[in-house]
Amino acid sequence: MNFGDDFAWGVATAAYQIEGAVREDGRGESIWDRFCATPGNVVDGSSGADACDHYRLWRRDVAHMKWLGLRAYRFSLAWPRILPGGKGLVNERGLAFYERLVDALLEAGIEPYVTLYHWDLPQVLEDAGGWPARATAEAFAEYANAVTRRLGDRVKHWITHNEPWCVSMLGYRDGIQAPGHKMPAAALAAAHHVLLSHGWAMHAIRANVRAARAGIALNLVPAEPASASAADADACRASDGAANRWFLDPLYGRGYPVDVIADRLRDGSLASSTMPFALRGDFEAIATPTDFLGINYYMRDIARSSLPDNEPATVRPTDELTAMGWEVWPDGLEGILRRVHERYAPPAIYVTENGAAYDDPGPNGQGPVADPARTSYLERHLRAAGRAIAAGVPLKGYFLWSLMDNFEWSCGYTKRFGILWTDYATQERSPKESAHFYRGVIARGGLGGVP
Repeated sequence: MNFGDDFAWGVATAAYQIEGAVREDGRGESIWDRFCATPGNVVDGSSGADACDHYRLWRRDVAHMKWLGLRAYRFSLAWPRILPGGKGLVNERGLAFYERLVDALLEAGIEPYVTLYHWDLPQVLEDAGGWPARATAEAFAEYANAVTRRLGDRVKHWITHNEPWCVSMLGYRDGIQAPGHKMPAAALAAAHHVLLSHGWAMHAIRANVRAARAGIALNLVPAEPASASAADADACRASDGAANRWFLDPLYGRGYPVDVIADRLRDGSLASSTMPFALRGDFEAIATPTDFLGINYYMRDIARSSLPDNEPATVRPTDELTAMGWEVWPDGLEGILRRVHERYAPPAIYVTENGAAYDDPGPNGQGPVADPARTSYLERHLRAAGRAIAAGVPLKGYFLWSLMDNFEWSCGYTKRFGILWTDYATQERSPKESAHFYRGVIARGGLGGVP
């Protein structure tokens, strides 16, 4: 299973989860600072105020990446660190941090893949309406222009947004992520404006970055019916529509799927099929051509109808779960890669996130931190990615989530996804067995043995 000489072997992180230093060098408040300050929002009462202290320890972290042999590093920029007011005056000290990081990565032979937005909206923009307001999309386009003008001479690979579904649905519908609202109608407006801002940002990237390679990263959840019943088939359609097609279809010029619009009208989250937040020209902007699609994959959905007379389920989750309670299902990665390739035909695809949290025991001074479950998870998902390549999917890179244990959003520091163990008291990083495994995979350019 050789993945090719130009395959981008990488890891992924996000600014709020690793940087810390939330009050350093002119950084403004983000929605996650405010969300974490509200008791009950984060299970252990923690925040990203310190996180992994990457803002100070970035040189050490780049050295770990070089040891791993990484060819690529996907990281996000903190919008409030660069534009504390959300728009307007650039904070030079904040932007200079990312310039130093990019320069160090390039010197180490690691290609930077920059994500413009990984959930840390400046609080001042949320106070003015947040993503349900069209003005936030306009501010994002300004932010994208400012950043790409400064970094575009060195950074060629850009991702506009990470997981618009999470931004809109978890943040504005379910209230379990920042900013913590429960407003289903506002969530749909938020999703639209995130997609719209993506299209506008693509134009800024094209204008400012010579030979740019740009796209967006979606969290996709392949759905399959729990039985052969018509009810479960419809539940599967609805699940796929809400999680996947609602974002994929407009990105590829098809507008919002009509069956999901009907679902939204029935559940009351849409008052009218005309969708007042969607203005003339929006869908053309959203469908601005991209160079690649990023896919974040963690789990599948076994869709089950709640009808009382539905037939018994025949498909059930496996007994293998991560510490997040997510089913381990590597076949789902191959399936979603093949389906997106066949249905939407993006020019290139990257797995921009894939990984697992486990209750790792920590260092014992006797060698690498033992995490056999994660190593097995990684190997099986890489084999699934390899099978997709063999089937013709233009998969160009894989970004493991994550480089190091970090602040895991509303789970705080209770979940560990990293291949480097983080001691939050000392900020020491210790390689796990999975880090050594991944290092070997990168050195060989793939996996040995049969799929």
